[in-house]
Amino acid sequence: MSATFGGRSGRQGKLSQWLRGRRTSPTADTGGREELLLAAAAAGLPLAPAAHPAPGYRCSCDRVGCPTPARHPVSFAWQTQSTTDHAQIERWARHQQQANFITATGMVHDVLDVPLEAGRQALRRLLDSGVEVGPVAESDDGRLLFFTLTRGTPEDEDEWWPCELDCHPETMDEHPGLRWHCRGSYVLVPPARLPGDDDQQVRWVRGLEHALPDPLSLLEALTDACARHAHEETDHAGTGWPLRH
Repeated sequence: MSATFGGRSGRQGKLSQWLRGRRTSPTADTGGREELLLAAAAAGLPLAPAAHPAPGYRCSCDRVGCPTPARHPVSFAWQTQSTTDHAQIERWARHQQQANFITATGMVHDVLDVPLEAGRQALRRLLDSGVEVGPVAESDDGRLLFFTLTRGTPEDEDEWWPCELDCHPETMDEHPGLRWHCRGSYVLVPPARLPGDDDQQVRWVRGLEHALPDPLSLLEALTDACARHAHEETDHAGTGWPLRH
């Protein structure tokens, strides 16, 4: 499945045809939310409904002290619930008009999730070097999300390639630098809203028309940028304020 995902032909060709059809459809969502969600599904990203912001930096789940407000799935069965079925996603989007959506990683795609400034540096370096970069989303909470092909889901667990960068929802705080969302994890898919006084969002900065790359083709640039970012933050933390020249 992952071998054809993001190819210039096949699934990506069908996505382009689908997008052209949606632009002329009289039933297209004028606000763009439903269209973007269906485009994500057409590109193969499995989706499930998520919580949304509530007044006072709260989460719609009403859990006291929710650790990830507006950033988590509504259902505990999100992994089996996640789907690319357009009819189901339309029903969810129309009956849960404030809901964010997550995309489950490790099925057909992974996400390399890095601090915003490090990600921007790496993105410029990759593009300048002619490296194929896939869809990229920017989150106003300070992260840049690089969507890639998945490493796969082998039936034989001995074939699974473990990685110290693997990130799951319950281990997010342990990965302030590079997070690798694969099996058992998820990320918000644009468009999504974040809690806060400002209109904070998750948005595409490179769209789904870009083919998904192999994650290893991005990894060196991302890890280097994260290392430089961490070093700069350490230097700034040790500098007295105000700065003296």
